[in-house]
Amino acid sequence: MFGNGALTKSIIGTLATAAAGLTAVIGVGASPAAANPSTTQSVVAATSETAPVAGLNQTQMNNAKKIIDTAKSMGLGERAQIIAIATAMQESNLYNLASTKLPESYQVPHEGEGSDHDSVGLFQQRSSTGWGPVTELMKPEYAAHQFLQALTEVPNWQDLPVTVAAQRVQVSAYPDHYAKHEANATAVVRALNS
Repeated sequence: MFGNGALTKSIIGTLATAAAGLTAVIGVGASPAAANPSTTQSVVAATSETAPVAGLNQTQMNNAKKIIDTAKSMGLGERAQIIAIATAMQESNLYNLASTKLPESYQVPHEGEGSDHDSVGLFQQRSSTGWGPVTELMKPEYAAHQFLQALTEVPNWQDLPVTVAAQRVQVSAYPDHYAKHEANATAVVRALNS
């Protein structure tokens, strides 16, 4: 599509723009410590994100990290993390979704919308079935905690196939759909834990 010269100019232009932005953040000749602390933290956070794997984009990868961090905070290891990520991949494609049926879900940060009953968030949980308040379920960490807590109450969940464990928690109309996400969920979990 590009000639070699056009591609090179495009890449150089992009790098120059990025360098100019970084120079503006830290200031020419100034040390990073002299820069605006909140801006410096944003730059550091942006560069410390794990690169997306398994066909995900950065938003999805960041949501996966929130799920994994929640699992770790609960003392849950790789198996629980894989089940949770595979479930969120199936339920929301790892996007924090508001519901077209619940106006209050739009008052919380979200990354799209769904319209399956009154389901919201990464795990498409329903306040009406006892998962928690809508505004809380729209918080990835809360939704992950709710899912993982329910998972740990499933007898022998560690030994069940991913799709069976996920289905015991989610009670989906499509119980076998979680299985197709196991390999990608495993890749995501391993990338985020490395």
